[in-house]
Amino acid sequence: MLAIIGGTGLTQLDNLNITKRLIVRTPYGEPSQPLIFGEIAGREVIFLARHGNGHTIPPHEVNYRANIYALHLQGVTEIAAVATVGGIHPELSPGAIAMPHQIIDYTHGRKNTFYDGIELPVKHIDFTEPYCANLRAKWQEAACSISEPLIDQGVYATMQGPRLETAAEINRLERDGATMVGMTGMPEAALARELGISYAAICPIANHAAGRGESLHAIQYEEVMVRLNATMVRVRNLIAALVIQTN
Repeated sequence: MLAIIGGTGLTQLDNLNITKRLIVRTPYGEPSQPLIFGEIAGREVIFLARHGNGHTIPPHEVNYRANIYALHLQGVTEIAAVATVGGIHPELSPGAIAMPHQIIDYTHGRKNTFYDGIELPVKHIDFTEPYCANLRAKWQEAACSISEPLIDQGVYATMQGPRLETAAEINRLERDGATMVGMTGMPEAALARELGISYAAICPIANHAAGRGESLHAIQYEEVMVRLNATMVRVRNLIAALVIQTN
């Protein structure tokens, strides 16, 4: 079973033929919204909006454990995530879509493991390659099938949010090797790995990161959203192509 997790700009899938909504309760609380079951191109998928249907949950308040565990309870074996980012590397300009291969976690205070209670032993997962190679290949095949340019390398810096970064912080991230910056990549990817769920993300580039390009002095949020909404049309087409690849 494939699940799609949508982020900023993707709180619903217009091309999803909804069959049911399911309220799921987990040992870690409730997920961001009821799970949405449906079909794309005749193939069954589950959709979950990371920030809730009305985009009301900020990145640091998302119950990542409940989200991933709820999908696990439904038999999900693959998670295709969409996470909007700012572009640090010059190649990652607004409107591009990238697929990161590495991630750096700068967050703090987030519940980042299922194994932190007295009933369960500590679990040390291997996280050398944080994204599933097989699912990344399927994203690439999907992009090729519809001639959608997809930048297939990148280092995702996950910041705490919800504020955007300073120009100095972006300079630091660049020195650390990051090529893009977002707020939701972790602990989502690690939690999926703990449960043995294949996980890979694509990242629509919404804007130049602070201090870069047109964001040299400020990020114009209203303009960003207009551009992002246009990019999400292509993202939905890419998701539809991916569903075909994974079934």
